[in-house]
Amino acid sequence: MPRYTPEQLEKRNASVWTKVQGILAPVQFVIFIAGLAVTLMYKAGAGIDNFMWVTVFVILKTLIFLLIFVTGAFFEKDVFDEYVFAPEFFWEDVGSTVAIVIHLSYFVLFYMGLDENVLIWTALLAYLSYLINAAQFLLRLIIEKQHARKTQSAT
Repeated sequence: MPRYTPEQLEKRNASVWTKVQGILAPVQFVIFIAGLAVTLMYKAGAGIDNFMWVTVFVILKTLIFLLIFVTGAFFEKDVFDEYVFAPEFFWEDVGSTVAIVIHLSYFVLFYMGLDENVLIWTALLAYLSYLINAAQFLLRLIIEKQHARKTQSAT
C-alpha cells in the first residue's frame, strides 16, 4: 500500500521540508560515522586520547538529530496535516523519539557525573539507535520505490 495519496505526493514534492530533509540526512550520517569512529578509537586507545571529542560528536549528532526531527515535523504537517505521529510515519516517528531520548540520556548521565565507560556505552547505544532508525527509514523508502516502479510498469 502506498504511503502517499496522489495529493500528498504532490505536497511532498512541493514542500521545502523535503529538500531540507534531503540535505540534513546525509550530514547527519557523516556526523554519525565520524562520532562512531572517534568513540571507538577512544575506547580502543587508538589515537584519540581526549574524552572531550566523544562528547563533542555526541553533541553534534544530537543537535542535527533534533533539527531533523523538528524539520520532519514541519514536513509531516505540510503533507499529512499532523506535526508528528501521522499514521503514514508513525513507526518512523516512534523510532526517532526513542533514539532522541537515548541521545539526550548521554547528557543526563554526563551531568550526573557518571564515569567515561558508562558514557561511552551510552554514546554507542545512541549511535545504534540512530542506525536502527535510519535503516527503518531506508527500508521503507526502498519498498516505496519498488511499489512505484511496479505501479508505473503496470500502467
